[in-house]
Amino acid sequence: MKITTSILVFVLGLSSLSAQISSATEKLTLPANLSESSGAIFFNNKLITHNDSGGDPKIFELDTISGAVTRTVTISNATNMDWEDITQDDTSIFIGDIGNNNGTRTDLKIYKISKSEYLTSTTVAAETINVSYAAQTDFTSTPNKTVWDAEALVSFDDSNLILFSKNWVNFETSAYVVPKAPGTYSLSPLTTKLDAASVITGGAYNPLSKKLYLVGSSIDATFTVQSVVWVCDGFSGLTDVFDGDNTKTTLSAFSNYQIEAITFVSVNSYLMTSEAFPHPFSPSVAKLITFSTSDVLSSETFTAPNDVLVYPNPVNSFLHLKNNRIESIELYDLKSVQLYKGSNSIIDMRAFENGLYIVKATLKDHTIQITKILKR
Repeated sequence: MKITTSILVFVLGLSSLSAQISSATEKLTLPANLSESSGAIFFNNKLITHNDSGGDPKIFELDTISGAVTRTVTISNATNMDWEDITQDDTSIFIGDIGNNNGTRTDLKIYKISKSEYLTSTTVAAETINVSYAAQTDFTSTPNKTVWDAEALVSFDDSNLILFSKNWVNFETSAYVVPKAPGTYSLSPLTTKLDAASVITGGAYNPLSKKLYLVGSSIDATFTVQSVVWVCDGFSGLTDVFDGDNTKTTLSAFSNYQIEAITFVSVNSYLMTSEAFPHPFSPSVAKLITFSTSDVLSSETFTAPNDVLVYPNPVNSFLHLKNNRIESIELYDLKSVQLYKGSNSIIDMRAFENGLYIVKATLKDHTIQITKILKR
């Protein structure tokens, strides 16, 4: 949902840049038909995104190299009242129609789409998860002054999503657990709130690092819009996601951008999208932004549904690939010469010269992951 400077009339302090996040750079300009990109996942080697309120009930596949929309999928039985985030697990894609800037909605819902249907058709039907807030009793319209708004949704485990509030009143964010099974649920918040000092507009939980990433916006003392990323680590899990270490990073290079969505590509690689923002010092077009971290794999052996773990990278001797759905593996040099093809998840790199190589992993559902590795 767009935020104008007249709406964001709160003044918040800056925080120092954390060493956790580095190399935040603009990757490309999004196409004009994605000027209101509001959610993002990385699946089948593509960024999948959607527009927010009032748009068509469609999700778009974007090539992150060319910036071109390569495929559009329509949700036949859905309405885009205020789509604000998208997330995924091994079998499904979830779209959060959860925006509620006025605090009046009684039709909040999450659409659940089968990935197998998504991959084989450009028109799919969704199951519906209906949600409401147990503590909300007043539905009087209070534009941008409500605690019952939300724009961030993450997949946490096989059975549960987590929804995060966009609190316009005191900028504290609450977390709500939502079952993935279609049905109707009345939500109560987890114990600890995040003193976000910003409005939270998107989220991603990375099961490879066991860290939660939330993006948002604040206004500093000079009335500059600051883009922020919160990293939540070491928390209890579904019982409390804010009782661990919560660190805020201000993305100084992206002042006056409106970051709306975040997704992970690997254990230490992330993509964010921004909306075209009606601010005199902001880009008039939407952007795709990337950053990296220094995270390592969790001690738990966990493979994300859309991610083939390729490690170590850089590699010296043996390269490992991990995902129990691998169908075939191919290795190429930068001249596109195929050096290996097979299904062995360990590749002996010792005979190859130092330099860059391309690994192509094809999964049993025919999705493909391309990874660049460095041999040294």
